[in-house]
Amino acid sequence: MPGSASSSCFGPWPKDVGVIAMELYFPSQYVDQAELEQFDGVAAGKYTVGLGQARMGFCSDREDINSLCLTVVQRLMERNALSYDSIGRLEVGTETIIDKSKSVKTVLMQLFEDSGNTDVEGIDTTNACYGGTAALFNAVNWVESSSWDGRYALVVAGDIAVYATGSARPTGGAGAVAMLIGPNAPLAFERGLRGTHMQHAYDFYKPDMVSEYPVVDGKLSIECYLSALDRCYSVYRNKIHAQWQREGSDKHFSLDDFGFLVFHSPYCKLVQKSLARLMLNDFLNHPSPNTETGHFAGLDPFRDVKPEETYFDRDVEKAFMKASAELFERKTKPSLLISNQNGNMYTPSVYGCLASLIAEHTASQLAGQRIGVFSYGSGFAATLYSLRVTQDHTPGSGLDKLVSSLSDLRVRLDSRQKVPPPVFSESMKLREETHHLASYVPRSSVEDLFPGTWYLTRVDDKHRREYKRRPVDDELPAEPELARSSTASEHIPSPVKKMPRIPGAVAGPEATSSK
Repeated sequence: MPGSASSSCFGPWPKDVGVIAMELYFPSQYVDQAELEQFDGVAAGKYTVGLGQARMGFCSDREDINSLCLTVVQRLMERNALSYDSIGRLEVGTETIIDKSKSVKTVLMQLFEDSGNTDVEGIDTTNACYGGTAALFNAVNWVESSSWDGRYALVVAGDIAVYATGSARPTGGAGAVAMLIGPNAPLAFERGLRGTHMQHAYDFYKPDMVSEYPVVDGKLSIECYLSALDRCYSVYRNKIHAQWQREGSDKHFSLDDFGFLVFHSPYCKLVQKSLARLMLNDFLNHPSPNTETGHFAGLDPFRDVKPEETYFDRDVEKAFMKASAELFERKTKPSLLISNQNGNMYTPSVYGCLASLIAEHTASQLAGQRIGVFSYGSGFAATLYSLRVTQDHTPGSGLDKLVSSLSDLRVRLDSRQKVPPPVFSESMKLREETHHLASYVPRSSVEDLFPGTWYLTRVDDKHRREYKRRPVDDELPAEPELARSSTASEHIPSPVKKMPRIPGAVAGPEATSSK
């Protein structure tokens, strides 16, 4: 399998470090955004057209951040026939905090007990939607460092995105992504090509430790997102220019040099605006743009605009969205499948977009392409980096296996259960009232969950959480063992050897935020 260590990997720079395998999990229930518009009494199209959202996945009181991550990690390990002792680093990126001290990563270590492997580095990383990217960078850096011992790294990004009743609620969602990291990967990080911008702002934050709901300054959040995109693109462009100059080339970098681009997606319309924003940057930085033909045709009136004055300029936005429409359809729109159908997942959002992009293309269409990835987390932190897809797309190759594992993503999304808005609203109310309680037994039906899903069975009087896993096959008996997040002595069953396809186990600024 790509990523397996050999003696040649222990040099100073392991070759092609990056993403070898991916697994996605999203909830088994969703609410239709058009029906939610009607239920909320807002104008038709506000959520579906204005935000670009079709469906929104949500969790009942049976699921929390621990159960999401238990599910996605075990499924990645099982579906890729990996042993737990092959993992040397495990790191979680999340902002869904249910304990101010104990990490989600330590809960996941229960899955490693049968293997006897406790030599696993890494811990949780938190900064809004950026935590998954920080965890990913840490994993890549570990593999490329003197600390690496030849084993894989495993990165998990998971969150439950919920908002109080009101205009921001339709930008919610939930899910988790697990990524296997190592050398000889089909999606390799391009070394030295990261543009980062970090700054202090209160655009979206969660100061109330009792509530799952954030405090949001929607307009400021959009401004922070777009300004971070500008800065990151500028830094990335400067770094790749420097590389090219060292190689003797004076080529000018532009969007044309990305085969595909994926973005953190709080809602789909912001992603479309973001690609237009990058075209604006290309236009303003081009020494002599052709405004007669091509992408920049008719854009001459905007030659002297200042980027920092255009975040909410409707004329600029409209002109560059039109100019970038063809690029958006080709380079970015395919990445919005999960975002459109499941909503915002916070830390996994951009990686759900990456998985969607892979699912919507063949291995031959992806081979050799550069994929630009923009990750943003409020507060705020952002990075634009790039992945290079391997040229090898032959049957059985790492890329072929990765594409195959995600190829039924649409089928999995369509296997979910649609829930009427009143039932969704009641479920949100139940979470609001109970998610922080001790001595609590969840009320929602376990039968509504996908096979193979870990779920919360109870919270005891000391806030210790216990979990079970639904069997992966209806013919298998229910697993009696409990997984308790407060101890390491509970027995966790070995990975199930027989793995059938598991449905859902995916191998206006004033009202919204950039989260």
